[in-house]
Amino acid sequence: MTIRYHKSNSRMSELVIHENTVYGAGQVADDYCADAKTQTQQILANIESLLADVGSSKEHILSVQIWLSDLSYFDQLNEVWDAWVVEDRQPARACVESKLANPNWKVEMMFTAALPKPKV
Repeated sequence: MTIRYHKSNSRMSELVIHENTVYGAGQVADDYCADAKTQTQQILANIESLLADVGSSKEHILSVQIWLSDLSYFDQLNEVWDAWVVEDRQPARACVESKLANPNWKVEMMFTAALPKPKV
């Protein structure tokens, strides 16, 4: 059994890879002052970058858990999400309202993805 840890610090890893599954830590926006739409864009771009670093991509995402600090951001989230998600490869998704660790965060996402086999 092989487990790999990617972008780790003393508290956590951004990604953990076990066999052919990638587990992503909760992702938040870099710009805490941005609106929910912009925070969502930043988070999704970060997820794409993390997956690319380990040889995967958004089309291999299996599931996403989304936390909104206020459900009034749901439409902004979905506007960005619907334009970003790969057609016919929509992952399983849950979205709930929750108090987030930083009061400026409006959106947080955690994901699981497949790691495709290398092309021979």
